[in-house]
Amino acid sequence: MPLTDAEVRAAVPKEKEWKLFDGEGLYLLIHPKGGRYWKLKYRFAGKEDKCSFGVYPKVGLKAARLLRNKAKQYLDEGKDPKIEMQREKNDGLKLFEDIAKEWLATLENPDTEEADDEGAEKPKGSKDSRNDESEIQKKKPLAPKTIAKKKFWLEEYVYPFIGRRLPDQVEPPEILSLLRRIEKRGFNETTHRVYWMINKIYRFAKASSYCKSNPSSDLSEALVPVVTTNHAAIIDPVAVGGLLRAIDDYNGEPVTQLLLRLLPYVFLRNSEIRCGQWSEINFQAKEWRVPGPRMKMPDYHIVPLPDQAIEILKKLHQLTGHRRLMFPGQRSKDRPISNNTVNAALRRMGYSTVDQMTGHGFRTVADTFLNELGWNADAIELQLAHKERKKTRRVYNKAQKLAERRKMMQAYADYLDTLRAGGNVVSIFAKSA
Repeated sequence: MPLTDAEVRAAVPKEKEWKLFDGEGLYLLIHPKGGRYWKLKYRFAGKEDKCSFGVYPKVGLKAARLLRNKAKQYLDEGKDPKIEMQREKNDGLKLFEDIAKEWLATLENPDTEEADDEGAEKPKGSKDSRNDESEIQKKKPLAPKTIAKKKFWLEEYVYPFIGRRLPDQVEPPEILSLLRRIEKRGFNETTHRVYWMINKIYRFAKASSYCKSNPSSDLSEALVPVVTTNHAAIIDPVAVGGLLRAIDDYNGEPVTQLLLRLLPYVFLRNSEIRCGQWSEINFQAKEWRVPGPRMKMPDYHIVPLPDQAIEILKKLHQLTGHRRLMFPGQRSKDRPISNNTVNAALRRMGYSTVDQMTGHGFRTVADTFLNELGWNADAIELQLAHKERKKTRRVYNKAQKLAERRKMMQAYADYLDTLRAGGNVVSIFAKSA
């Protein structure tokens, strides 16, 4: 039964603490020394917890019930009432999620930009990894896709576990636990990237006086190291022919199958192709112009499209041409297909992505075969969008050599068709235009 004001006033101390229950988790705790305290028992994130509403009679029965109702509203919104009420009492108190969003905003500001996730956040054990002391500040903002990736990691892996917590209340085992969840999914490199991101957020929080300590500072040694290997690729012509036939026979999702078929013909990286938009394709000019930010280049990258690629893209257009993205994901049509889609499909086809073939491996195949076929090395480098290493190549690249690249892309596509058909695979050394 709910309490009455008379019952609350009549509550007197006993030899031990005792409670008067009002219902829905609210009770009055009477201390042996005479203190009377309003408490609420509740469950949040699968755990039982309590929060305090103040001392009676300063906080009366009616006020305590209003606070209980407010706490229940927070619970309905998926928030911890104890923390939310602490924030109300302490103006300026920020949760981890608040601080993380503020940190993300600084990455879009050139004056406070940190090295992006392709540099400073390389995981421990991988090439060019960096620790707290060696991170380099830059003077340009991160690419939108990099910001989006960090937001996704936070929303997917971090916020559900510590996002609604005060930073000083988070313990190292809690951070390690959320990182272990990523490890169990086999995403070791992502685990390290998320770890360094959390570490940076805490460093930012300390510098901004939002917290006193960094519970993530000593966790890197507890993570499974990332072993860096070259992208697996099949470079035997006969075996490549078998792979192409296996792709033709793949009976997975139609969009995935077309993505697999297109990969050998365009030389693009996995992220560059799966994030493609129809506005970038010019069927009449037979070109794919990939925006510079997605290529990490100052200008767009031109991919001359051979007839085989045009045929595939026309089939794809029938499926997704009404959308912005060429390869929309199944869960959300406004987000591209998963970056693991190609490798997962290759594994289902029986190819190990550890030592046989990866989606990135198609670039290695093109690089190897085109050099063996005698094409101009600079044209190959330019089409693969490798970073320019020499001044002579920078001059060459400025000229673009588009006519030669068109000829090379079509000749290579025809060569792949020969391999697919099981024809003669003896190299015919092409002469550059």
